[in-house]
Amino acid sequence: MPSSLLTAALAAVLTLPAGVATAAPAVPAVARDVLPPGDGWASAGPGTTGGAAADDAHVSVVRTRAELLAALGDGTGATPRIVVVAGRIDMSADASGRPLDCAAYADPEYDLAAFLAAYDPAVWGRTAKPSGPLEDARARSARVQGAQIRIPVGSNTTLIGARGARIDHGSLTLTNVSNVIVRGIEFTDAADCFPAWDPTDGAEGNWNSLYDLVSLSGATNVWLDHNTFSDGNNHDADQPLHFGRPYQVHDGATDFIRGSDLITVSWNDYYDHDKTMLIGSTDTPGVDVGKLRVTIHHNRFGNVIQRAPRVRFGQVDVYDNYYTATDEEYQYSFGVGVQSAIYAENNYFVRSADLPVADIVKDWKGTRITTKGTLVRTGSGPAVPVDPVAAHNAAYDPDLDPDAGWVPTLRTGVDPTVAVPVVVAAGVGARRLPR
Repeated sequence: MPSSLLTAALAAVLTLPAGVATAAPAVPAVARDVLPPGDGWASAGPGTTGGAAADDAHVSVVRTRAELLAALGDGTGATPRIVVVAGRIDMSADASGRPLDCAAYADPEYDLAAFLAAYDPAVWGRTAKPSGPLEDARARSARVQGAQIRIPVGSNTTLIGARGARIDHGSLTLTNVSNVIVRGIEFTDAADCFPAWDPTDGAEGNWNSLYDLVSLSGATNVWLDHNTFSDGNNHDADQPLHFGRPYQVHDGATDFIRGSDLITVSWNDYYDHDKTMLIGSTDTPGVDVGKLRVTIHHNRFGNVIQRAPRVRFGQVDVYDNYYTATDEEYQYSFGVGVQSAIYAENNYFVRSADLPVADIVKDWKGTRITTKGTLVRTGSGPAVPVDPVAAHNAAYDPDLDPDAGWVPTLRTGVDPTVAVPVVVAAGVGARRLPR
């Protein structure tokens, strides 16, 4: 069908009254796209086709939280399906569309002021995690919020956005599923109303939030493409300090844990986020060994603070990505964790003069990372070749091995580093997905 007719057919679907769930065979042709052969780790094994084989009864256009959850099912089914997100869906809204604040999820026995008084390290100490009635009430509150904002996705699914699609305050969860495509959607602000306080996390303790914008746990053959990820207008930097530590309400943008494998992350726009992409959640060998194989290419990481990515165990291919690091809170980009093997090629960095090149790479108990073809531009100066591993090794001990121990082969083409800013800027993010 010509693209003009497909566009007209979709427009006709989108003019139906709000609240009406729609099963529609006439959706943009891009909704039946499959991951091209050789395009990263997600093309390995059986490949990634998502819901391309869906019949008409399992092709839906959704505009509300209720329609979205109904179209996706409970996340356990395997029937191929295509779900097109039209417009903006607020996962933290009631059935009438009224936004819900944190008070709507709070257990009657939960009170933040009382919680802070009870678990102040000066009172509770720093050797044990909180327990007791107030902590139990916090956990109950968190469960209520989780039931509202989580979006389970089943196997053989394509979740795709019509132009301008956005999901606010939601956490997309892919748990023990396979063959999933997520494209063309802006995801914002999966804020946790009830972060957990852990006085044993580090020397000073930390607040830990629960929800990622997209979370993969035991998921395989997943393609995340042309999405946009951010905290929206709810920045971590604007949160208060409690117990002298940031009251952090956001977790990962896209995290891959518990044996997730064969993932391609392409043409996504990440910006203004802290813990961006965690690959592997524990230093303990287990289900992650031999898994967590991820390709990350042609993404933009704009003033993200850390984890772009942080890797444990996995063989991770990171090429042709565009990094802007001008925020004074910047920590690092490539986190080299336990038994990880990162191969980073032709990545382009723009940085402030006060951010050391040595901090592009951080040692998280790992040993091996290859970096090739890296260009770094400082301020308005020229881009110059840099060896991030050599810079790290000159500044820190112990040295990292510059040989990752493998060479990626699943690539459809590598752009020269000098072209990365223009190429990525022209194609990255939810609004740049061809439709």
